[in-house]
Amino acid sequence: MRQAFVRATPLLATLALAVGLSGCPKKDQEDPDANVVATVNGEVLSRADFENELGRELASSATESAQHTPEEVEPYKRALLDTLISRMVLLQEARTHNITVTPEEVDRGVLRLSSDYPAGNFNEVLAQGQLSMAELKAREAARLTIEKLFANQVYTRVALTEEELRGYYSAHEAEFSEPEQVRAAQIVVKGMDEARRVQAQLKSGKKFAELARKYSLSADAKVGGDLGFFPRGQMPPAFDQVVFSMGVGQVSDVVETEYGYHLFRVLEKKAGRKLEFAEVRDQVEAKLLEQRRSEAQTKYEQELRAKAKVWVNEATLQAIRGKPATQPAPKE
Repeated sequence: MRQAFVRATPLLATLALAVGLSGCPKKDQEDPDANVVATVNGEVLSRADFENELGRELASSATESAQHTPEEVEPYKRALLDTLISRMVLLQEARTHNITVTPEEVDRGVLRLSSDYPAGNFNEVLAQGQLSMAELKAREAARLTIEKLFANQVYTRVALTEEELRGYYSAHEAEFSEPEQVRAAQIVVKGMDEARRVQAQLKSGKKFAELARKYSLSADAKVGGDLGFFPRGQMPPAFDQVVFSMGVGQVSDVVETEYGYHLFRVLEKKAGRKLEFAEVRDQVEAKLLEQRRSEAQTKYEQELRAKAKVWVNEATLQAIRGKPATQPAPKE
């Protein structure tokens, strides 16, 4: 689902939804109202609403000392208009199916958004985006309504057969494999001399795990230096170069890295293998279902948009310069 272009924070990107829409009758296109930016099936997108939304977006993307030129504003306007028209079409379609959300659902949605921020920061984020709590709730209601529309009218029509799942699995075998993995332990100390002393104790028969607990500076010292299983590329290159070339039970020579001086011991190895279909069936289903739903959603939106009667007041749109708003929205 396309998102409006608000870039200041992840929250504001999430909040970029439909602006408030009035239900005024469509103005005669031969005598366009300068206060109207567009109409969608007779429903008006006002200049005031559009400018407020554009101002928030531009304010979030402008630097402190620089303002957008008219040339820079133009693509923002066009993208925002396209997004808002699509939102209007979807919300209108939701109304035809009597799809609504409850205040409790909206409150839960707002709570989820606020939980991503430390206490007190959420209101600062709203102020940065020049949104009041009432506006935020209206936007969240629109977002949830559109989600319900897709769930009821699109996703229920998407079904997958077992043959399709197996076909996807066969065509994407590389995605469903486990790489070679090593389980290794380490002892890391500050200097080469200390590393050599520990190495000498290992050669005299002392246990690796005990020496790791006693000498290692790494956090894994408390578990005998055990790093667990890891594939190539997860650890620093120096680790991989050593442990993947060793056999199980072998102890390395001293290895110098930016973290210190290491001794490694290979505990176990797992060969790379192709995962069986039964092991990844749920994963395959989730992936393919997401893909099919996205395709169905895009088609659904395109069909609704093609049927919609959309009129854009080009004169008013061209007149909008998109000066960023400077006053925060009033608090609820």
